[in-house]
Amino acid sequence: MNPSTKPLVITCLGALLALSSCVPALRVREVRKNAPSTYAGANDSMNTAATPWSQFFTDPYLSALIDSALANSQELNIMLQEIEIARNEARARKGDYLPFVDFGASAGAEKVGEFTRDGAVEHNLEIAEHTKFPEPLPDFMVGARASWELDVWKKLRNAKKAATLRYLGSIEGRNFMVTNLVAEIANSYYELMALDNQLEILRNNIAIQQDALEIVKLEKQAAKVTELAVRRFEAEVLKNRSVQYDIQQRVVETENRINFLVGRYPQLVQRNSVAFASLIPAVISAGLPAQLLTYRPDIRRAEMELAAAKLDVTSAKANFYPAVRLTAGVGLNAFDASLLTETPASLIYNVAGDLVAPLVNRNAIKAAYANANARQLQAVYDYERTVLNAHMEVVNQLSNIQNLRSSYDLRAQQVEALSSSITISTNLFRSARADYMEVLLTQRDALESRFELVETRKQQMNAMVNVYQALGGGWR
Repeated sequence: MNPSTKPLVITCLGALLALSSCVPALRVREVRKNAPSTYAGANDSMNTAATPWSQFFTDPYLSALIDSALANSQELNIMLQEIEIARNEARARKGDYLPFVDFGASAGAEKVGEFTRDGAVEHNLEIAEHTKFPEPLPDFMVGARASWELDVWKKLRNAKKAATLRYLGSIEGRNFMVTNLVAEIANSYYELMALDNQLEILRNNIAIQQDALEIVKLEKQAAKVTELAVRRFEAEVLKNRSVQYDIQQRVVETENRINFLVGRYPQLVQRNSVAFASLIPAVISAGLPAQLLTYRPDIRRAEMELAAAKLDVTSAKANFYPAVRLTAGVGLNAFDASLLTETPASLIYNVAGDLVAPLVNRNAIKAAYANANARQLQAVYDYERTVLNAHMEVVNQLSNIQNLRSSYDLRAQQVEALSSSITISTNLFRSARADYMEVLLTQRDALESRFELVETRKQQMNAMVNVYQALGGGWR
């Protein structure tokens, strides 16, 4: 590195560390500043996210599905193993800054040349009076040895704290997955109920059109209409029968999507579709935007990843400093196993201390330090993006709930008007005051309006689920 650029690099890194430490506070202040304009009527005491899912979803069939999913979902079980891996990583990091102690035993034999220093010593010396060195020379040892790197610069402890934060972040990742799982099951459940209602509406409409077809056939016999009218009504009946099978297929696919989320093989999903039309979306209290930092698991995880990345930088920086290592060993050593207990003659021990610092090849340490800084900056951006995305999701869903409420009221009025127009158009047709196309189009419009009303109700329920999810509810 060019010496002239070192002050600039140090300044930039210092600014980066300061930025990462204050980002959560900056985000909270910014969100609180925008609260009155985006969360109308919100206050600290109101937040639906604090409601457990078991109290938010009161349908017993839906609650049973969610319970089964939380127990049997393969994706959730995979995530639990990821948490276990992160926990073990934190335990491993904790052991890094504690002394390593090994215990072992060894046995061997050695034959040295006579014209060597060791051979000459063995030839000319005696172990004891009138006792020569055996040839080959056995060697038996039993003992313990320890090594310990003194964590002077807190490198190992910071690495352990970073691993612990990532373990806690993995728990928040599991909570985020639970939130998404609960929301997906609820949305699929309401979709299934909507399909059942659309199927019932279609069957009733087919019956009405069948009656209208019989009327048209009688009118043709009386020479009041032509064969064209009969064929058009027959085609309409056949088209709706075809749509009926399409809806039935969608019902099967939706049931199996729920079964997959629950972790079971295809089977009937219990539900009370008759009550779908009378469902009323739960009242949502959004609270303050700053409360997203408390309730949203993805934000909490991003915050922990940011704190862990900062500790990684500190730990990587400590690699530039000298490392202090202590080593020691104690044991028993003899050429005869029966002499191992003859202490202190067979006692051996050693103590050593090392001070090691990188001198020549520091490129690997510099690269690791640069990577740690880059990952920290990534964590900063990821935190900001997560908070911004959460804020936008809540605002969008709150607006969606309000607009869907107004849309449903208008569609209900439209259904009422078109339902009464079916009887009117049929009576006019019988009295030859209306064309058969008016009857046909009126029935078609009434069917579409009823479908749209059911679809709007489903969207209302989905919006309720989505805003509950966006606020961070569902993982408790």
